Amino acid sequence: MNKFISVNEAVSKVKDGMTIMVGGFLGNGTPCAIIDALAKSSVKNLTLICNDSSFPDVGVGKLVVEKKVKKLIVSHIGTNPHSNEQMNSGEIEVEFVPQGTLAERVRCGGTGLGGFLTATGVGTIVAENKQVIEVDGKEYLLEKPLRADIALIGASVGDKNGNLAYKGTSQNFNPLMASAADLVIAEVKELVEVGQIAPENVRTPAILVDYIVK
Repeated sequence: MNKFISVNEAVSKVKDGMTIMVGGFLGNGTPCAIIDALAKSSVKNLTLICNDSSFPDVGVGKLVVEKKVKKLIVSHIGTNPHSNEQMNSGEIEVEFVPQGTLAERVRCGGTGLGGFLTATGVGTIVAENKQVIEVDGKEYLLEKPLRADIALIGASVGDKNGNLAYKGTSQNFNPLMASAADLVIAEVKELVEVGQIAPENVRTPAILVDYIVK
């Protein structure tokens, strides 16, 4: 199966109102070509699941600047003043999630779990409207899984089947998000032949990747 599509074809798969996961940490590991094109498109009212809202001129930050996002599910937004302004004005709903909890919620979404228990956030604003479960006399929050319609992944190296590898810290949320969406599009910096990525270096197997953008 030929998985290769253009940037524009990738953007065309994103529809108004969809929930989108985007890998990356302050732009590192983000599929920037796809995001740049998405920011210029007519799509709107997206729910965006990502670690952060990046910077105004980098990655997902551009989606916020162009007002493509109706809701952010993130661990922080402090590096993008547009996120703060739109949150305070009521233009964007922001759900803050502790970073480790965010990663684990995505992992649960990818593995089919109903959620997980954590003591992080007990007794704080994070616990509002969440189920509290007591185990051996200690209280935990039930954190529910996160899934998306589409995951946009940024990989350092990929082969023609869609096996992906990541250099340095660009791995971050990408492998988790590739497992937790109905459709996965990977933007690959370096394309190699099948077999050129050592099996132990594959962090996202091809079976999870629907399309590849080079």
